[in-house]
Amino acid sequence: MVKRKAGGSDSKEIVGKAKKRKKTLQEKVDGPSEADKLLPRTLDERMAARRIVVVLEKANLECVQPRKGALELLNSDDHKNICAKNNRDIADARPDITHQCLMALLDSPLNKAGKLLIYLHTAQNVLIEVHPSLRVPRTFKRFAGLAVELLQRHKIRAAQANETLMKVVSNPIEKYLPPGSRRFGFSVSGRSVKLRDFAAELDREAEDKRTAVPIVFSIGAVARDDPVSEAQFGANYIEEKISICPWGLSAACCCSKICSEFEYLWNIC
Repeated sequence: MVKRKAGGSDSKEIVGKAKKRKKTLQEKVDGPSEADKLLPRTLDERMAARRIVVVLEKANLECVQPRKGALELLNSDDHKNICAKNNRDIADARPDITHQCLMALLDSPLNKAGKLLIYLHTAQNVLIEVHPSLRVPRTFKRFAGLAVELLQRHKIRAAQANETLMKVVSNPIEKYLPPGSRRFGFSVSGRSVKLRDFAAELDREAEDKRTAVPIVFSIGAVARDDPVSEAQFGANYIEEKISICPWGLSAACCCSKICSEFEYLWNIC
């Protein structure tokens, strides 16, 4: 009877299967590619030049334990009973809004051109920095798994690159906003403006002063209410509230409009 040598094809298959089993959701997130060289890498690069900074305020990202040994992202579809038991409004359990906003922002040509920075400020006062090269999961289920892992580990790294794609950073948000930047909050109670004209005016002011300063927009990632009017969620750092539409718009729609107008203004696409 012939014995197989150790280290043969069978042992390679076993090692391969073991490696596959070790893959976590974190490793399924794609890292930066060659096309990401346009993106700002250092803090100085991110603080300088013409750039848009979007802060998603009061984002509903909260972990919940529905049963022993399980940790999930609190949401209005799966955890209605938990919300009712704790007298929580299901409108405050909408992480899908943050997911929609991230897809609108990260998929935009403005982000691909390296002109966009994103921060998430959760309702629990957790501040998260999002790297422009993150490819956000397409489905909410995968996004929820990613968010839970982030809130547990405080960091998500790329699978095949030495890059941190999402990380929890210390408060307050003001210390991450570029010095001298213009800061505005989106609110239905703000000054009524046409976003295209408003963006062009900001650009003309920068050209007159010969200083290209980043522009910060604070958007409430909520189903209702007005987070940018609250001191903890925007009112302390914005210089003015603006309203870009007579009707209430979703947070994802506001994100798309910002990207679209500045892509047009800066001749990105």
